[in-house]
Amino acid sequence: MFNAPLLPVLVALSMPALYLLQSRSAAGWINMAFAPVDLAEGRWSGLFTSMLLHGGWAHAFMNAVGALTFGAPVARLLRGPSGVLAFLALYIVSGMVGALGYALVHLDSVVPMVGASGAVFGLIGAATRLLGGQGRVLGLTDRRVITTAAAWMAVNAVTGLIGFAPGAEGARIAWEAHAFGFLAGILLIGPLVRLFGEPKTELRARL
Repeated sequence: MFNAPLLPVLVALSMPALYLLQSRSAAGWINMAFAPVDLAEGRWSGLFTSMLLHGGWAHAFMNAVGALTFGAPVARLLRGPSGVLAFLALYIVSGMVGALGYALVHLDSVVPMVGASGAVFGLIGAATRLLGGQGRVLGLTDRRVITTAAAWMAVNAVTGLIGFAPGAEGARIAWEAHAFGFLAGILLIGPLVRLFGEPKTELRARL
């Protein structure tokens, strides 16, 4: 975390910076939020734009710390221009999958959802497969991966059901989005490292 590559640092810094702009706007930012009912009405852009918004300073800083902490080991394996694109793809796709998964569970909900938590959990999922170190992506059936993933999902479910988290401020926690984002990250990191990791001779990524 304290020796992180530039990319996760910039991603982390973008969260409070964007929230500063959001907090100074009138109410136009709410149009960028995402509600599950938007899917039926053909408004899909919120799957992405909702990641740029947060519910408060604590929410923004909590996600920023998560992106920096878990994005660092991922960024170290995805270097160069192609690695930058792969990292951003992992982050964005995880966030969008998280929002989409939440929407599929709550199809008729009109309550807007904001935050980059799904994307951050994608980085957590990816980092879970890097527990072995040495530039190696562990297999999905590795005991360390299974145990750590189960622990993360247990904490996520308990936190969501209890409804307590820094920055939540009484809002419902979209723990389902966290779970779907985590799933996207843990599945995508293997193929991405095989394709874009450097140096490839040191990587033994498995699907």
